[in-house]
This record gives sequence, C-alpha cells and structure tokens, in this order.
Amino acid sequence: MRPSSAETVRTLVAGRLPGLVHLAHRPGPYQVRHVTDPDGRVLMLVPVVSDLAAALRPAGAARDAAAVVLDVLDLPPAAGAPSLGRAWVSGWAAPLDGATARDAAVDFATVEPTGDLLDVGTRFRLYRFEVAEARLDVAGEVRRVPRDEYAAADPDPLHPVEGELLADLAEHHGDQIVAYLRRQLGRLGDRAGASPRIVRVDRYGLVVSLGGPGARQRARLSFPRPVADHADLARLLHPVLCRHRAATRPA
Repeated sequence: MRPSSAETVRTLVAGRLPGLVHLAHRPGPYQVRHVTDPDGRVLMLVPVVSDLAAALRPAGAARDAAAVVLDVLDLPPAAGAPSLGRAWVSGWAAPLDGATARDAAVDFATVEPTGDLLDVGTRFRLYRFEVAEARLDVAGEVRRVPRDEYAAADPDPLHPVEGELLADLAEHHGDQIVAYLRRQLGRLGDRAGASPRIVRVDRYGLVVSLGGPGARQRARLSFPRPVADHADLARLLHPVLCRHRAATRPA
C-alpha cells in the first residue's frame, strides 16, 4: 500500500509547507500562510495591509469571493529523498467575519498556533475556500483528483514530524535499522557496497534508498497496516529496534 493521489494532495496542502496563491489577472504569485480545516477547506491568514489582501478584493465587487489557486511544492526531509510532488487546489476564496472567523481561527490554530490569530479582525483577516479542483504533479505527470476523493482523504499523520523521525532513526537506531533493511531487502540491500537508508516514511510504510550518494534506486517496505500517529509507529517499529521479529514486509 502507498498514499493515494488524494491523500498526497491533502498532505501537501495541510499547512506544514510554504504555499503560493495565484489569482487571475493579478501579477502574483503571492506567499500565503494557510492550513486546511478538518473538511479539507483551505484557510488563508492574510495581513489586511498587503498586496495579497488588495488582490483578493474583487474588482467591481460583483461578488465577495475571488478565484484562487493554492500552489504547494513538497520539501523532501532528507538528502536523496524523493519528492511527493506539487499540489494545486483551486476555489473561490471569501473573507470570514464574526463567529465564523473565530471558529476558523480555532481550526487554523490546531495546525499552526500563531499569535497573529489574536489579531484577526484588526491586522489580519481569514479567507476560506472549498476546493473545487485538485491536481497533483509528480515528476511531470499531472493527476487530477476528484473532489469527493479529496474531501474523503486525510493528511498523512507522520508528515509533520517526518524529518525528526528520520533523524532519530538514523542517529539513535542506525545499526538496528540497517540490519533490518538488509534482512528485508536481501541482495538489494548492499547495492554499490553502501548501506540502505530510509529516506521517507508515511502511514503506509518506508521508502529506502539503495546505493551510494546520488543513487536513484529505491525500494518500498510496507507496514502490515496503516499507522495512526507517531506513537503507533513507535509501537510498530519496536520489534525492529529491539532486533525481534520484523514489523514490515516488502511491497
């Protein structure tokens, strides 16, 4: 098993990565702080005095919403790690006020607890849009994600801490991990005489780099079940780190 395109888009746009906003007939793109709420709607925290705020005011005031595209590029957590790709989600962004803005600020703080949320209504304003279209670009291949699949998917629970997880496994459990990977991969585990390395981890498994620096050959090891969170991953990997029975199988 591996993440679906819908899950990958939800992971990329969740709010842990930098985002750019594109607006039709505006110079842009504009940097934006954003998150997604539990329903997958995009929330944007915008300074009231900014180029983005000016661009979001529709010309002629024919409607309160502006057509926007949020553009998020994955930042791999380790050298040699493959990118998850680039996500684009689009919709009509409308400003929020009153109780709706306060509720949205709570959703925003769940992902990014910034103090600027205390100034929503004065120095900052929240905008929200439902995703009308979603796309994922992986190595030049653009995949369209149906709205219902996007809405039903969940962001990967390990993505926010993926870099820390990889560093911890390499620094504190390196010998056990290398031995485990070699057992699982067999002859593949010693390509070019270099030790295999875990370069990505998600709820479904591990991506392993084979060979020396710059090698592009990789393998995927699947967990026996999707993990729910960081603590669940620790329980699943405990037999590996203790040199007991392997907790994953080759995909």
